[in-house]
Amino acid sequence: MSELLQAQCTRRAMGVHDLDAVMALEAGSYAFPWTRGNFIDSLAAGYVAEVLCHDDGALVGYFVAMPGAGEMHLLNITVAPRLRRCGLARLMLDTVLQHALDRDMATLWLEVRASNKAARHLYERSGFVEVALRCAYYPGSQGREDAVVMRRGVSGEAGHGLD
Repeated sequence: MSELLQAQCTRRAMGVHDLDAVMALEAGSYAFPWTRGNFIDSLAAGYVAEVLCHDDGALVGYFVAMPGAGEMHLLNITVAPRLRRCGLARLMLDTVLQHALDRDMATLWLEVRASNKAARHLYERSGFVEVALRCAYYPGSQGREDAVVMRRGVSGEAGHGLD
């Protein structure tokens, strides 16, 4: 099923015209979603942002990544809840890595909620290593939640940049 689903999806640059669908998916995925302004600012700044659409036209995922100083920082990656665990996040993560490689960036960074075991597992399987903890980084329903900082060398060597 996951290979078939991936074959039925196409990716393209995110544009302002996508934001209604992006916001619907964002709001349906997180208790504390990004705002429309966060996405608009990211697009205006020229960040790498793509949407993943099913052949039927439905938006099924997206990511936003910030390039800078020889590194890429994954800011947001989201898959429609009903399609999680089908390989779409991995497909988009591989795309982010390719963007970083194409720009000769050494490292890809991200933060993930400490409680998000599924995402942390995906990142670890993709070669990311935990390097730090940002205390009280994310808003939470019972106070603030820590973020695990992870990195991956773009060359494919986990946790290291291009040497």
